Parts: sequence; structure tokens; C-alpha cells
Amino acid sequence: MKKITAIMLLVLGLMLLATAVFANEAAPSADAAKYGFFGTVAFASAIGIGIAALGTGIGMGLGIGRAVEGIARNPEASGKIMTTMIVGLALIESLAIYTLVVVLILLYAKPFGV
Repeated sequence: MKKITAIMLLVLGLMLLATAVFANEAAPSADAAKYGFFGTVAFASAIGIGIAALGTGIGMGLGIGRAVEGIARNPEASGKIMTTMIVGLALIESLAIYTLVVVLILLYAKPFGV
């Protein structure tokens, strides 16, 4: 029931946001045309890196938690568990680094030459 309620609230929020976006179109000024795209890119970059940091943080936390549980249950296997955990954490962190690279490309590439 909670899942259905959350989905319904998400859909309702998106519908309300969509009406606000298409509500009123003003005549674009020179500044709006110049900075509108880059403002949108900056906002999207901030959202993207935030989601990437959130996802990798959750993934790392779960991975470390499971590794500590495994070491607590079987202390003799701590070397293998620790090695596997460090490799896994490096792979998880690489996802955040890839997102950072994409964000920096979006911010500094200036594809339209404005």
C-alpha cells in the first residue's frame, strides 16, 4: 500500500510540475537565450551528481556492512573478504567518477558555442 501511495504522489507531483512549466511563455530576451541552456545544464549537472553521490553512498554503505557481517561470522576469511570489498568499493566509486566526468563535459564543452 505504501508503494502505491508513493507512486501516486510522484505522479501527482510530476503532473503539477508539468502544468507550471507550460503555464506561461514569456518572450525570450537576449540574456535568456544566452544563459537559458547553460542554466539548465548547470541544474541538470547538480541533480545528476547528487543522484550519483546518493547511489554510490548507499551502495558503499551496504557493501561495507555486509563485509563486516561476513568478517564477524568468519574471522579467518577476513583477508579474502577485505580484498573483495576494496575491489567492489573501487568499482562503485568509479560510477561516481564517470558521472563527474560527464557533468564536467556538460559544463565546459559549450556545444552550441554560446
